This record gives sequence, structure tokens and C-alpha cells, in this order.
Amino acid sequence: MVMKIEADECRAALTLIRRTIEDHCPPGALPSEEAVNGLYGPGLMDEAEAIAVAIVSTVDRLHLRSITKPPSPSIRSS
Repeated sequence: MVMKIEADECRAALTLIRRTIEDHCPPGALPSEEAVNGLYGPGLMDEAEAIAVAIVSTVDRLHLRSITKPPSPSIRSS
């Protein structure tokens, strides 16, 4: 069974995800809506692609930071 979702519901869901990324990811991880229109296109799938790229780049950045961070010095008792 195929479930169809209205375009307005899709846009609302993508807007919620966009706002969450803007609130919790590094600045610039997700281009503005206007920039997405120019870079990817104006459609819902274009916005979804831009969001996916922002998520992957943020995860990659966090992962890279965790493996390049030097370990804490050990505390030795005398």
C-alpha cells in the first residue's frame, strides 16, 4: 500500500527539520532557503537534498573532531 502525503505536509515537515538544523548545527551547515533554490532547485526534493547534505557534513565534522582531538593526559598518583 502506497501512502500519499500532501505537498503542504511535506513542506511543513522539511521546515521543521530545517529549523532544527539551524538551531543545533554549526552556522552555514545548511544554506538559506533562497540559496538552496539557486544551488539545488525550488522543489521539495531539492530542499530535502540540501538538508541531507547538511546532516552528513555536520556528522562528518563532528566525527573528524572526535578523532583528531588529542587524548586527555592521564592523571598519575605518586
